[in-house]
Amino acid sequence: MKIDATDKKLLEELVDDGRVSYVDLAKKTGLSRVAVKDRIENMKESGVIEKFSVVINSEKFGKTVSAFFEVDVEPFLLQEVAQNLADNPNVASIYQMTGPSTLHMHVLVKDFKTLETFINSELYSVQGITRVESHVLLKRFKSRTGYKL
Repeated sequence: MKIDATDKKLLEELVDDGRVSYVDLAKKTGLSRVAVKDRIENMKESGVIEKFSVVINSEKFGKTVSAFFEVDVEPFLLQEVAQNLADNPNVASIYQMTGPSTLHMHVLVKDFKTLETFINSELYSVQGITRVESHVLLKRFKSRTGYKL
């Protein structure tokens, strides 16, 4: 699917507010409500828009400690280890990165005691992990909630 300037404008508006109405989008783009709906449906069907979601403030939900991990894994166990970690409710996101079978993982937990338990009981016990490096977030300056065009 080719994305034109109008589609980009629609996407920018949706990134800012995923609940904006078709009527409001029509006013901002000069299209009819039906044309806006059709374009958004086409972008959903073609995979340009993967999904609509809610961004939750983890601190207000009781998850006050945010940590990032670099996890090196035996190459033949990479998929198994990644799935094991992805299934853990403390893991917010996990990605395979370039390097020696490295996973990059973001963890959200209630407090430092919970982080310690996660590291010692749930991370170090996973077979196939060869190295773990962690970084605790002190302050967030910017967080991506949608791709800016």
